[in-house]
Amino acid sequence: MSNVNLGKVIEKIISKVKKEEEPSGKKLLDIPTASTAPASKASVAPRRIYLKASVLRSLEDVDTVKNEVKSGNILIVRLGPLAERSMDDVKRAVGELSEFTEQIGGDIARLGEERIVVTPFFVKVWREKTAES
Repeated sequence: MSNVNLGKVIEKIISKVKKEEEPSGKKLLDIPTASTAPASKASVAPRRIYLKASVLRSLEDVDTVKNEVKSGNILIVRLGPLAERSMDDVKRAVGELSEFTEQIGGDIARLGEERIVVTPFFVKVWREKTAES
């Protein structure tokens, strides 16, 4: 399994979701106030936010990532072990996490060739504009 292929697959899946929601001004951290938070979400960030590392070894691990993000934590997820088993499972997992983050107002982005970051609704990932963008 080539890491280059995994990176391209991750970017392709994530970019499909991000094309639909391209706001003009990106922020490093966006903590909503009561007036800007979506009605279904809490209006303030949790008291403690953890940055956690996680590894996807199977599709069942996706639910663990979702629960952590719902709790207000930021997850860096390594996809390599799942990619060694099945690229279809990687596509399914990243697609499911992309849809999840869109539903909760969170964010998801690729970090390198085999990692992604998944954030709750009050944290946005900064993306630098490139000449290709």
